[in-house]
Amino acid sequence: MKIILSLFFILFSITVFSQRPGKREPSKAGLTYNQLRVKPTVPPYGLTKITDLVKKIQSDEEENRALNQKDYDALSLREKFTYHMIHAESFSQNCDYIPPPKNADTKIFAYLPDAFSEYAWSERQTKFLSSNRDSVIEFMRESMMRSKRAGINFKQAMLEINAKEMIPDIIATYRANKAVKDLDMLTVMMLLMKDNEYEPYLLSGSYKKLYAEETSYQSYLNYNKANEDLIIKRAMDFYNAEKK
Repeated sequence: MKIILSLFFILFSITVFSQRPGKREPSKAGLTYNQLRVKPTVPPYGLTKITDLVKKIQSDEEENRALNQKDYDALSLREKFTYHMIHAESFSQNCDYIPPPKNADTKIFAYLPDAFSEYAWSERQTKFLSSNRDSVIEFMRESMMRSKRAGINFKQAMLEINAKEMIPDIIATYRANKAVKDLDMLTVMMLLMKDNEYEPYLLSGSYKKLYAEETSYQSYLNYNKANEDLIIKRAMDFYNAEKK
């Protein structure tokens, strides 16, 4: 009898220990969502041609991978857009590995994940985005209307060119995808309000929780209907104020 009771308590202890909150494994939905967060949108314009050119690029002494100027200049505007959306030229390795957050599908993060891992857009690339801002917005709108989503590269581009006039498009795309809520679309709108110093947002409790000095890169709001509605309302108020 003593042996049976001992075995029972050992099994019970193992079960309780494995169920402690700090030891729980991330959910399958959370893991899938982390993959979605870093998935790009791949434009169709000259895609095969651009992919072949990217494969031939040789790294320089600093590990940058830029298309030579002659081939770059020969691309059409839409082809250049595809090039920039699928390939970043400047090497910018992050020395500190940041593991994917757990249960990301339940969180509205303060910031976006990196779009190109160890690379970032070069000065030539960011200049293209800003110099062709209207066309870049048009291309992204076309894609978002067609696919009902915006990849991490599109989200980064929106912030790079301060595409505040795309807020209605961001909201429409966010609401159109019924299967999975892309909470980073809410993050984009919060960052647009932050970057444009929209005062009602800067004075909000949400702003202090996400962007105060003591907060971290992975600060977040819990996802719920109230927070979702509030972010969308504030973003539309900001959009309407900018139109005046």
